[in-house]
Amino acid sequence: MAVSAFLTDATLCIGCKACEVACKEWNHVPADGFTFTGNSYDNTNALGASTWRHVMFLEQPSSLGAQITGTDDPFRWQFLSDVCKHCQKAGCLEACPTGAIIRTELETVYVQPDVCNGCGYCVVSCPFGVVDKNHEVGTAFKCTFCYDRQREGLMPACAKACPTQSIQFGEINDLRKRAHVRVQELHERGYSDAQIYDPQKTSVEGTHAMFVILGEPETYNFPPAPEVPTVHMKSAWTAAIISALAVVLVVCVSFAL
Repeated sequence: MAVSAFLTDATLCIGCKACEVACKEWNHVPADGFTFTGNSYDNTNALGASTWRHVMFLEQPSSLGAQITGTDDPFRWQFLSDVCKHCQKAGCLEACPTGAIIRTELETVYVQPDVCNGCGYCVVSCPFGVVDKNHEVGTAFKCTFCYDRQREGLMPACAKACPTQSIQFGEINDLRKRAHVRVQELHERGYSDAQIYDPQKTSVEGTHAMFVILGEPETYNFPPAPEVPTVHMKSAWTAAIISALAVVLVVCVSFAL
């Protein structure tokens, strides 16, 4: 079975939030409330238990000036629909003590709500801050990659609803090729800061949600080098063993004296 992925292009997103609405409608995700955040027009604010797709609004300094804005305004608007990355090596999956988080036959990372005990280990183990706990229900939630739709041969609801094809769904290697072609096009048009966010050379070993962005990853709250927490286990155990041996040595020396 082909491995599916998302390719989200920030240069095509118009901030309409159709993906957010489609995600909520299909997955019966509850409302986020109607509190005005004051953060531009972005009132969902961040990914969370009740926001599985989040369209962020960014105002960035632009070195291209009028070429982008059509005015002398030195800033540009950027929109990007963020989502769970469905990491190839997922910190949430490794941290889950109950087996509630599994890797499906579609290579997606799925939280089984009926198995989750609400411990929250997955929340702190996600290098992207995606997984969140619903404190009213008591369990963790995140994007399911529309697992039920994919099993029936349908594309995820967010990609289906996107009017500009900013969110593309398809085979992962094909999307990686499309991303490189798109970045090359943007470079030729003068967008020298266009790049692909797909952290393959990190401990997450790549993601099933890639992004074409303008500027640095940190601007979009993407860690430039995400790490799965378990990569530190070897050094932690080594330090613990050395400490234990040191204690044993001190005790032995004390008895010898």
